[in-house]
Amino acid sequence: MSPAEASRIGGYVLEDIVVEHSAAVFRLAQSVVRDASLADDVTQETFIKVWKHLDTFRGESSMRSWVLRIAHNQAVSTLRKVKDTATDPSKLPDVENSIATTRVVEGRLAAGELQTALDELDDLTREIVVLREIEGMSYDEIAETLGVPIPTVKTRLLRARRRLSVSLEGWRA
Repeated sequence: MSPAEASRIGGYVLEDIVVEHSAAVFRLAQSVVRDASLADDVTQETFIKVWKHLDTFRGESSMRSWVLRIAHNQAVSTLRKVKDTATDPSKLPDVENSIATTRVVEGRLAAGELQTALDELDDLTREIVVLREIEGMSYDEIAETLGVPIPTVKTRLLRARRRLSVSLEGWRA
């Protein structure tokens, strides 16, 4: 079997799937594992699993939901494995940057406050917020991806938005 044939399974081309969904997989993984390196690992493992199991995709859900479900499961599994040994990203040295110091400080403050506000949410709610607000997924897709009922998605998202609004009050324009 040629590499082109090997990457085309069930009418899908793996390269197209990776290109289309890798950013969403990474963002979801990072919202779960909370570490960019681990999120990279999860992303890579996710697409290995997608490649190995692409022939089992039945089309009952969208390709996006199916891939993100695999990513979510992989991220949770990875988090369980490394929870005790993972290095806190805030303890890692900063990388030198050529961006103006004021802009970096403001960006870090905003990102820090957003991260703190997101940290106050439970894991499931944080994942729902990322999938809805960053990935733009529908309630149905989120429910399917995370394996929770649609009313749970709606309720948690409403509460999270209210909580984030209060937590980030100082950043309104």
